[in-house]
Amino acid sequence: MKIAAAMILAAGIAQAQSAPCAPRGDMVAELGAKYGETRHGAGIAGRTAVVEVFVSDETGTWTIILTRPDGVSCAMAAGEAWLDERPPVGDPS
Repeated sequence: MKIAAAMILAAGIAQAQSAPCAPRGDMVAELGAKYGETRHGAGIAGRTAVVEVFVSDETGTWTIILTRPDGVSCAMAAGEAWLDERPPVGDPS
């Protein structure tokens, strides 16, 4: 399992080197201003990156970014029709 995760992380970092990249603050500001997206989740990818998911609650657009230790973020994927399947906090279902 850890080998597969390491391979996926390595592939993601390699892809990030050719993806649209900018300082994280600039990337987050553009996602908010241009698409109305805010951060819906984040996780640590190995020891070298943070992965974040940004979503617009109004339009359903989404973007996944990977941020390197140097503070540069790269757009890894983007799309439409995001579906958040987790129940709201406090919802017993």
